[in-house]
Amino acid sequence: MSNWKRVLLIITGGIAAYKSLELIRDLQRRKIAVRCILTRAGAEFVTPMALAALSGDKVYQDIFSLTDESEMGHIELSRDADLIVVAPATANIIAKMRAGIADDLASTTLLATGKPVVIAPAMNVRMWEHAATQENIGVLKDRGISLIGPNEGDMACNEFGMGRMAEPSKIVEEITTFFSVRAGDTTPRLGARNGVLSGRRAVVTSGPTHEAVDPVRYLANHSSGRQGHAIAAALASLGAETILVAGPTQQPDPAGVTVKNVQSAVEMMAACQAELPADIVICAAAVADWRVANPPQDKIKKERGKNGNKTSAPPVLQLEENPDILASISTLKTERPALVVGFAAETNSVIEHAKSKRISKGCDWIVANDVSPGTGTFGGDHNTVHVIDGDGVEDWPVMSKEKIGFRLAERIAQYLETFS
Repeated sequence: MSNWKRVLLIITGGIAAYKSLELIRDLQRRKIAVRCILTRAGAEFVTPMALAALSGDKVYQDIFSLTDESEMGHIELSRDADLIVVAPATANIIAKMRAGIADDLASTTLLATGKPVVIAPAMNVRMWEHAATQENIGVLKDRGISLIGPNEGDMACNEFGMGRMAEPSKIVEEITTFFSVRAGDTTPRLGARNGVLSGRRAVVTSGPTHEAVDPVRYLANHSSGRQGHAIAAALASLGAETILVAGPTQQPDPAGVTVKNVQSAVEMMAACQAELPADIVICAAAVADWRVANPPQDKIKKERGKNGNKTSAPPVLQLEENPDILASISTLKTERPALVVGFAAETNSVIEHAKSKRISKGCDWIVANDVSPGTGTFGGDHNTVHVIDGDGVEDWPVMSKEKIGFRLAERIAQYLETFS
């Protein structure tokens, strides 16, 4: 196990703590070693003995244990791991992390660490939606803490809504993506934080944009953001300082990535500009081409007469063109990124349209894919892409979006090593 990656798993006091047992087992199946910190409240739901049996390691609980501090103090616990995962992350531990409180072993370790941290929130829907929790989450995201979940569903308190902890399989998927480890393979596909893109800065856009029609309606598309998020995760695992500018999506934040959430194309453009200069920019988002000019402050209502019949025609929406993020960055006169990559989502003549787009936008590469009905690309798990550069077209086979992210990151690293 000496060459396994190491996760420090902090288990706090929520009913979802029982899922930590499955999480430990699944991580070890993927050659990822787990060491546990169990809070006092967490021990009300799972036992130290069960965690120790599955992890094969001692479970740490008490910051005032003379034995534990002499053998493995909280500072060493934080330094010995490659990644720290808090699952479940209750509203209490999230608030402590935001405030910098260090009143037990878990919170002290989190405050002392310089390693990447990912949390899997789990709490009642009202607690999750509370302004204090949302503010705390926003602060943690700005500090570079990554989130997995939460999900929407039935809860132990007989309520329904957002707040369920992500399933262990999803958490494992995000952790293995961070480490870029193939299941059953002890060799990292991409070097972790000390990889070949260390010292490089990458900006990735992902997901759709929502363009307001009025306060309750918007124009959008079917993009899930999964491909863009996978690319950001792969770049981060190769060592790049990665900023993900994400439109509205249900995808969890990739571990080790700084996420900037936006709604509209105008907001996405501003967020990208704020993150420049960068070495790499990948425009994977499906940005709306148009937005409604001057959307009203109030909901557009259907006018009806006394008899219930409509008395007005459907509203006419005046559209105006959205900023072209890819072209704007590709044609910068100063501080242009060393590599600008665009995406072309096409429904016909995929390669021909993508070749034209690469020239018209001025970017270095275009990654083209077919999103026509029946392909399952939008919202699906797999993709088929064609990478187009100045030398020609490189056709890739059908792969998961995560594998495409890995392969594209490797291609980027090779390019930058050769040409910059």
